[in-house]
Amino acid sequence: MTISLEGKRGLVMGVANDHSIAWGIAKAMHEAGAELAFTYQGAQFGKRVQPLVAQLGSDFLLDVDVTNDESLDAAFAEIERRWGKLDFVVHAIAYSNKDELTGRFINTSRDNFRHSLTISCYSLIDVARRAMPLMTDGGTILTLTYQGSNRVTPFYNVMGVAKAALESTVRYLANDLGPQGIRVNAISPGPMKTLAGAAIGGARRTFKHTADNAPLRANATLPAIGGTAVYLASDAGACTTGEVLKVDGGYHVLGMPQAENL
Repeated sequence: MTISLEGKRGLVMGVANDHSIAWGIAKAMHEAGAELAFTYQGAQFGKRVQPLVAQLGSDFLLDVDVTNDESLDAAFAEIERRWGKLDFVVHAIAYSNKDELTGRFINTSRDNFRHSLTISCYSLIDVARRAMPLMTDGGTILTLTYQGSNRVTPFYNVMGVAKAALESTVRYLANDLGPQGIRVNAISPGPMKTLAGAAIGGARRTFKHTADNAPLRANATLPAIGGTAVYLASDAGACTTGEVLKVDGGYHVLGMPQAENL
């Protein structure tokens, strides 16, 4: 078994800019030998993503709205037409109204709850359903979560509920797709300085707090997260499925801040 993606083709969903976790994963997968396709949503994001993916030698971009069945169907039909099969999918998609990531959780609106769960969780099921027939030799589906799924995190609010649902979805999909040799896992980084992370109230303080208190005294880096994704998508990850792998400097093991920060 080797940690290489030579000869593998995969779809990366969720690159917004060069600070995106999805971008860190894509770079690492490209360096490991994978051929990549990318999705974006709308012309504005397309303009940002196109010059980035060109750096990785890819011209395979798909405009996808994960809330629209026709959009998803068209994207996977194009993947089948161009490649015929698929080896992995990176699902790095989440959404909540920014205004509801600064106040109290109890004020979560019905519309934002439904929209957040649809985009942040149900989209993984929708994507997996379409990817499954293309993974004729088995494959890997990866998504991104955060410890706010099982521990209360200031201002994470409805996203904590969405990530809890996402992690449960990972386990159910892993069981459903395992007989076809398809592995489903989640990576759980600590706080990151990303476009999505910046939308959460108190993001800068959270980032500093975790770096000051994590056992490694550091937050995760894009290369570290990318390397984890490469392992999971490679033959070295052949027996790992249904997992949530923490890449957070060890912060998840703490019960309290370090003594010097009490």
